[in-house]
Amino acid sequence: MDFPKLKSIIEGLLFLSGEEGLTVKQLTEITEQPGDLIADALEEMKRDCEQEHRGIQIVQIAGSYKLATLAEHAPYFERLAYSPSRSSLSQAALETLAIVAYRQPITRVEIEEIRGVKAERAIQTLTNKGLIEEVGRAEAIGRPILYGTTKSFLDYFGLATIKDLPEPSQFEGDMDSLEEETQLLFDKLDGQQLTFDDVE
Repeated sequence: MDFPKLKSIIEGLLFLSGEEGLTVKQLTEITEQPGDLIADALEEMKRDCEQEHRGIQIVQIAGSYKLATLAEHAPYFERLAYSPSRSSLSQAALETLAIVAYRQPITRVEIEEIRGVKAERAIQTLTNKGLIEEVGRAEAIGRPILYGTTKSFLDYFGLATIKDLPEPSQFEGDMDSLEEETQLLFDKLDGQQLTFDDVE
């Protein structure tokens, strides 16, 4: 495998891994390339991002490499998160929010197992909007992040406590349960007739 292709593959893998990132060992196993070559590729990719003034950077945290935005661009990310044009929740975000609300605390992997698709973007959207947050770490390999709802979530749906969520009937299948939980949240949201402009 030529070096540029390896860098391209690593970039894609880091993108898909999201906030959890990947270690050199994991990248070695996935790409079937030597560890020193992976390390060289990562270092060159870090330099490329800096020299080309890219909007992303490659950072190493606790032995894992991941893609991250630049701290100096934070004001623009905040504008995006709270832009009126982005005030509504997509179906994917609403489904993810329903899972977190009814089954918290829960990890990203568990959310994806229920939805059957990647949830990274939906989780990021909900986190940016202040509806979910990190509430701890699971006692599992890699200690994945546990997510739960926030006070803003309660305000947004007009709830005094999380116990005030509409109760779904008991379904055996996750997908049936997810559909009902999502619909209950949607109905609650529709009843409140709120927008994110109402959330402080």
